[in-house]
Amino acid sequence: MSELFDAVDALVASRSPLPPAKERKRLRTAHGLTLDEVAAALKVRRATVSAWESGKTEPRPPEREAYARLLTQLAELYPAPVDTAAPVQDTAVPAAFTATPAPAESQTLSTGPASDAADMTATENTQTSPALVAAAPAAAPRPARTTGPPSTPCRPGTRKTAPAGTPAGGADARFENGPLAVVDVEDGQVLAYCTGGLVLNVPARSLPSLVDWTLTEARLGQPKLSGPGKDADPLLVLTEAALERYGLPAALTDEERLAGRIPEGHKVIKQLARADWKLTKRGFGPWARIYRPAQGSERACVQLCIPSWHALDTRHWGGAGQLPPADLAHVLGVYASQVMTPRGSTAVTGLELMTALHPPTRASEPDADGKRHSEHHPNSLGKDPVDPAPCEAPDGHPLLADLPRFHVRGPAEKLFEEAYDWARPMTDAECLRRHLVGIDVNMAFAAGANGLNVGLGAPTHVTHPVFDPKLPGSWLVDLSHVDLSRVKVGKDTWTELDAGLLPSPFTPTGERPKGPAWYATPTVAYAAELGYEVRPIEAWVRYENGRYLDGWYQRLRDAYLATMADLGVHADLSPADFLAAMDGHKQRDPQLAIVVSAIKATVKGGLGKLRERPRGEGWRPGEPWRALSRPTWRPDIRAAVISRTRINLHRKIVKHAAFTGHYPVAILSDCVVYATDGTSPLDFLPYRDGKPLPGGFKLGINPGLVKHEGTQTVLWGEEIRDRFDAPELNLARYIKDGTVTDVDNGE
Repeated sequence: MSELFDAVDALVASRSPLPPAKERKRLRTAHGLTLDEVAAALKVRRATVSAWESGKTEPRPPEREAYARLLTQLAELYPAPVDTAAPVQDTAVPAAFTATPAPAESQTLSTGPASDAADMTATENTQTSPALVAAAPAAAPRPARTTGPPSTPCRPGTRKTAPAGTPAGGADARFENGPLAVVDVEDGQVLAYCTGGLVLNVPARSLPSLVDWTLTEARLGQPKLSGPGKDADPLLVLTEAALERYGLPAALTDEERLAGRIPEGHKVIKQLARADWKLTKRGFGPWARIYRPAQGSERACVQLCIPSWHALDTRHWGGAGQLPPADLAHVLGVYASQVMTPRGSTAVTGLELMTALHPPTRASEPDADGKRHSEHHPNSLGKDPVDPAPCEAPDGHPLLADLPRFHVRGPAEKLFEEAYDWARPMTDAECLRRHLVGIDVNMAFAAGANGLNVGLGAPTHVTHPVFDPKLPGSWLVDLSHVDLSRVKVGKDTWTELDAGLLPSPFTPTGERPKGPAWYATPTVAYAAELGYEVRPIEAWVRYENGRYLDGWYQRLRDAYLATMADLGVHADLSPADFLAAMDGHKQRDPQLAIVVSAIKATVKGGLGKLRERPRGEGWRPGEPWRALSRPTWRPDIRAAVISRTRINLHRKIVKHAAFTGHYPVAILSDCVVYATDGTSPLDFLPYRDGKPLPGGFKLGINPGLVKHEGTQTVLWGEEIRDRFDAPELNLARYIKDGTVTDVDNGE
């Protein structure tokens, strides 16, 4: 009998009523919960909770009952405001399970409360009558609204120009019109194209008044990504017509482009100064920030993006800068909703995302007088920069000012963790094969950051330390004795390999080290994993450490997977179906393909910013440069991520070689090329009953899995190498489409 009762309970739980998607997000944010916290409690992925809140999917048992219980408890703590409470509808509840409300109740639920008694009835129905709530009709969508004086109404039909599926503004009423707007001029009228198809009238006739309007009337912006963080400033994208309207040049001169800004004496900058607006030290350039000093916790800042000034790099944003205003708002809006509101280039945004997820400070608990103070936020990099270890400092750093002028640091003086650029001549057996097939690791550097323990504070110097694979740092150790012809591939399993056909895992060139050298922790840990003893000579270690990049990885992973799913490439596809879905996926929605490109560039660019080099500014070797003043200038973190990414790739190559006897002929960063008789990765990747080789390459869209990069013939590869007299030309660089644009054969 108890089994029957359990079955009945499970059946009831499977139909647990839920509030509408918008209300789910309101309840979560009202309690200060993040998507990650809810996902961890329910033991699901962050993207899953996000999909429940956006209404894309509905929870299933057993998570549905737990999710409904959470929302019910939050609803008791934070009841919806009566004047804005929307009728609740749960489309997951079949009509057969809903009751028909009494006429009076139906009228109350459908037309809204008309008195205090009706208010109470509606509230009681929401909290205590799930059947009636589920049967209530859905609320009508909010029509597009206009902002500005009645004399400037929005032209009929303009709000329909944005493509379907553009994300609308969030639940936060302060930012109900979305994170950004593209400002354009049509028929003499200034219009702001927002996300969700909304178009606003802009009454501002000058740039200072445009900034004022944005902060007081436009309701643009984005809520903070973490509790101690800050809300994102509104972003205005100015078209060429808008630039002309507000007295700005449509394009920068060569001199202005080199300087990255228009002259400080420009009339528009003088207008801003007269209105008490300020510019950051970078001046008025493609990504200008206009602000007034904060008054308490209130920020007054607007960011400008100017595509015609090359704000949107075509390498990362494709042709986004040439899109019509509504389409550009769609592309940038999707990126903002999935990642964050752009703060500059994709590299700048990638770095800003780290800080937004882990702000350096937070409010303390109230003191004896009930006041809160700013304190260090755990698992953040803090608000003050720290010096790197001397071996981690790039050439020209102030720490190296005492070195002789033309001194070249060798491996025993300089940490050199970079991605692979390795190739070798093909064997006779490989030359007899027909094709070269390249596979590429999805979001390889993001996957390398996932779960990585990195230093949070300053390094400590130790001599003759015992190596600890859990302690982040830089280690001076001799790994020249590691022999790849015999390596450990399991707990007690050794295998024989052809070391001459494998790159060394310890150098980006794949050459075997010749003596002591500096390595990041993941590289040294891999030497021990292969079964060889490691004895560091000295080290710079960081005892204050944590998984600082986990939230950053999860945010970008979810953005990538969600956008790829919208392009028809899902995470649960079989290998053959995955390859088919990837074929031509960019043509299905070119605008979403732009977003995917930008997300990838955010990963690589954000990591690159951790070791940003001088950018002009009259810098001379030995002098500090601007980036060194940031707490996020952390070359050790960049080195650790690259080290782990390279090691992850080498581990898969070794597993593949041990199982199949196939060795790569070229590797470039996250792309690996194999010689095979077929044209598809399925022709050389081992699958048994649909399951891949454990620890080897696996086809799929998730970060760390691989996709098909390209296929060329073996004759193509040999012809290129012969033509340029380069037997070790890296064919992975050209495998995608076979086009050879530049060749460096070392001369």
